[in-house]
Amino acid sequence: MATPHLGQKAEPVCSIARALDVVGDRWTLLILRDSALMDVTRFADFRERLGIAPDMLSSRLGALVDAGVMEKRPYREPGTRTRYSYHLTPAGEQLRLILAALQQWGDENRPLPTGPSALRRSADRGRPVRVAFVDDADVVIPSDEVLFTLAASAS
Repeated sequence: MATPHLGQKAEPVCSIARALDVVGDRWTLLILRDSALMDVTRFADFRERLGIAPDMLSSRLGALVDAGVMEKRPYREPGTRTRYSYHLTPAGEQLRLILAALQQWGDENRPLPTGPSALRRSADRGRPVRVAFVDDADVVIPSDEVLFTLAASAS
């Protein structure tokens, strides 16, 4: 990693800190939730669903585009000006797992009396699914049996 110039912030060594630089606020996660789980792509639809101020939404969508998490695509309805829809890139699609993990955590640790607001199911058989650690042999590993160790480059 290059040394930052005067006035520049050093890139965090921790991958969680680097990820939070992109997705670490409530509005961003809710935008991603609506995009990844509800297939919302249009500015007006995000605004209506979330109740977010237009300038805040513009800022968050712009940051997600700049980070390569979403991409802008032009569209035009008859009789209107060209507008943009926002779609997840492959990097954004990978965040579905993180969103599912947050949903699973919320369902287990902050449950509503009425039960979950959405269920995770397999597309082919409709079976319940959960987020889990899986090793390189596709064996599910309980989270309390997973060790996090420093990589050689971090030590």
